[in-house]
Amino acid sequence: MRISVDPEQCYGSGDCVHRAPSVFTQVDGLGAVIPGREYDVDAPRVREAAEGCPAAAITVTGRD
Repeated sequence: MRISVDPEQCYGSGDCVHRAPSVFTQVDGLGAVIPGREYDVDAPRVREAAEGCPAAAITVTGRD
């Protein structure tokens, strides 16, 4: 699966970092995917972060 964060939608709640710290980080106060983790294997936590994102800024495409 491919993971991305839309910086135009993100307002920096940090929820993604809390839910999946091995995949997400904050850059300049906004959520971001850690470089090299765009195709992560921690699918349940990533999907949880995407579903729980209050700004709906996380996109997960593809299969687990």
